[in-house]
Amino acid sequence: MTAPPRITPLPGPDWDDEIRHLAGDRPLNVIATVARHPGLLKRWMVFGTHVLAKNTLPARDRELLILRTGWNCRSPYEWGQHVAIARAEGITDEEIARVACGPDDPAWDAHDAALLRAADELHSDASLRDETYAALAARYDERQLLDLVFTVGQYHLVSMALNAFRVERDDGVSGVPFPAR
Repeated sequence: MTAPPRITPLPGPDWDDEIRHLAGDRPLNVIATVARHPGLLKRWMVFGTHVLAKNTLPARDRELLILRTGWNCRSPYEWGQHVAIARAEGITDEEIARVACGPDDPAWDAHDAALLRAADELHSDASLRDETYAALAARYDERQLLDLVFTVGQYHLVSMALNAFRVERDDGVSGVPFPAR
């Protein structure tokens, strides 16, 4: 059994119109938890919306980065949410399982391996090695390189909050297994 949330999600009846607008049609536990601080929610949603919906990276690349970041941060909530999104973007269950194996799994092509390596390096070193940067810069323009780093940073931050506040998984993703280390 998992420990209870440290901050419980704000119940829907307690939401004001602005929180309802920000939460949209599918109120997630992470949003309902941050809704305890409406000013933070409002500002964070602007950035989060850019990273998730207005990012210049291909959706597949974005989701591989997010999955690896969720795995690196040991965030079952983040992993579960983005397994569903990754599947919708055409990432196979076999590829999702391999994300936990990391960039050195020989089944990855060079680009996918560079993405996973970037997530690992940003997680462990808060930077990118020259070789990794060069591999990414060969395919991405400056805006995409910025989006890559900010995507990993955003989901690192979100994973920290999810883990620290013990945010429970949402219905529909509670059964998604979290890979073992």
